[in-house]
Amino acid sequence: MCGIAGIAGQGPNRDARLRRMIEVLRHRGPDGEGFYDGELACLGQSRLSINDIANGRQPMFSDDGNLVLVANGEIYNSPELRRRFEGEGYRFDNESDVEVILPLYQRYGADCVRHLQGMFAFAVHDIREGTLFLARDHLGQKPLFYSLGDRGLCFASEIKAILASGYTSPAIHTEAFWHYMSMRYIPDDMTLFAGIQKLPAATTLTWRDGRVTTSRYWEPDFTHKHAGSDADLVAELDQRLSSTVGSHLLSDVPVGAFLSGGIDSGLITAMMATRDGEDSAQPDPVRAFAIGVREQGWNEIPHARQVAEKYGMDLTAEVASADLVSLIPNMVYHLDEPADPYGFGVYLVARLAARDVKVVLTGDGGDESFAGYDRYAGQQWVDLYSRVPGAFRNQVLGRAIRLIPDSFGYKSVAAKARWMTDMANVPASSRYAHSLSYLRFTAAHKDALFTDRARTQVAVQDSNEKIFKYYNADNASTLVDRMLYTDLMTRIPDHLCAIADRMSMAHSLENRSPFLDHELVQWVAGLPVHLKLKGHNLKVGLRRVARNYLPDNLVKRRKQGFGFPIATWLRGDLAPVLRNAFAESRMVEKGLFNPDAIDRLTDEHLQGKVDHNFRLWMLLNIEVWHRIHIEGMTPTEMSAQIDQWMHAPATRYA
Repeated sequence: MCGIAGIAGQGPNRDARLRRMIEVLRHRGPDGEGFYDGELACLGQSRLSINDIANGRQPMFSDDGNLVLVANGEIYNSPELRRRFEGEGYRFDNESDVEVILPLYQRYGADCVRHLQGMFAFAVHDIREGTLFLARDHLGQKPLFYSLGDRGLCFASEIKAILASGYTSPAIHTEAFWHYMSMRYIPDDMTLFAGIQKLPAATTLTWRDGRVTTSRYWEPDFTHKHAGSDADLVAELDQRLSSTVGSHLLSDVPVGAFLSGGIDSGLITAMMATRDGEDSAQPDPVRAFAIGVREQGWNEIPHARQVAEKYGMDLTAEVASADLVSLIPNMVYHLDEPADPYGFGVYLVARLAARDVKVVLTGDGGDESFAGYDRYAGQQWVDLYSRVPGAFRNQVLGRAIRLIPDSFGYKSVAAKARWMTDMANVPASSRYAHSLSYLRFTAAHKDALFTDRARTQVAVQDSNEKIFKYYNADNASTLVDRMLYTDLMTRIPDHLCAIADRMSMAHSLENRSPFLDHELVQWVAGLPVHLKLKGHNLKVGLRRVARNYLPDNLVKRRKQGFGFPIATWLRGDLAPVLRNAFAESRMVEKGLFNPDAIDRLTDEHLQGKVDHNFRLWMLLNIEVWHRIHIEGMTPTEMSAQIDQWMHAPATRYA
């Protein structure tokens, strides 16, 4: 694991620019650095040493000296690939897992990615051909960004490193913000910065003579279903998942685990603990790490402790509280985008784990493959509810539902009932896309929030189109499979993986997710729908596997989620922060947001009328993002600003 960066082309002061970029990425790899400076390209790496600690330095060179490689990630099938190429006479320089990319590229060129199993973002410079080849893994676990200009191509693991090159200046990409407000993530190849693009998951890029071409090489297919009985398929799932966990333990340093109270992380951790112990580098007992909150309705630590005690794990747990707002500047700095509430948990548990280990396994991705979210089942119930005559549904039932007071709690009755009513009024063909923006900014919310001037800068104003192109694709046919395919193509690479990577690497910690192994994802896509979702029962097949490993009460327990009571906190200690941050809103000053819309959302939430916590959280974090990434404030300076907001008399935008 590391941070990588490079410049292709012959712009001025390339070496100095590259060194500034690598310095910015130091948190991703504090164990060393390496550089290559050639005629057409220069490459750099900041290293977190995990495999072949003594000799696995980068950049690496092919045995003929023609190819130069910098790579971020882990190649889990590297032992098999290494044995194959050694048998054919290839001479490896070290025992690093990523070195196998070089002989693969020699033989297959751009198709080398089709032979890799792992999480990766890498660059290969072909000296003779004068090309630079970039690639990102199948599910987007490892990040890669680039900027193409007159002086060449600049790429890096994080956006802030590209900004440090000086080849481009920080500026707002209004259209990316427009879609972010609805989707909670930045779609496609966009970033929030004008002139900087994201290399999408499962995509390669080739630079030659100042031009780039991109190509997508993989996506899951839900149309071919496995034959066999449910019992046989569940048994095979058990075997495949256990094998995948084993491959993810590839490391010369101990591997720990994130452990919440859910079945995903619990199952991964239990499988780690039940392995035969042939991996000598692994800790005995397994080191597990958990985060909870003081509010007992949200606290996951007691459930995590059950799993730890069952397997004799060494559990380290920590309780968080509302003062988490002080972490926002560091989180926003490392994310290069506004912080998501989910990121709090990852940031804190990563900070906790990094004191003892360099690598952790997580349960990320289980919900999106096995149908673990309530919205998957909810869509089916909405389909039934929508058959109730509209007049009766809206004028009688709808009015009664609007009278239910909002408890501002997780999955409250009021929130669920309003969601059901509103979704039933949306056409079935666009219902799932609409549901994904329901708690954020719908089209109506954005019409109120964004100014007329801002809307003129948005070419595609229907954010639902970003969902439709996957939901209506040929890769899936049933309602459940369409939702899962859509999430695997959007939320996984652009939201979940982005947070998992950046919040872990903020603490120089490698985060590995067995559920996101692309071969496992593809096999699970072939499971019949009833082994994922049956009625209101979520993750049916995975729960059957979990019965072999976890306490029965945890297997039957409804999903809680790795979160915090943000709604309550925003009405309490954090209320002055909202008022004062919005009183000097940079997005209002730039003419992008309407202040009246922000005040209305704030008033309704603080007065207990409507729970707007997701929307207000996004607006607050955007203000922090602007000050750090556009204005250049340091996280320390931003923390001082938040402290001032918290203790100053509450005001409104002038």
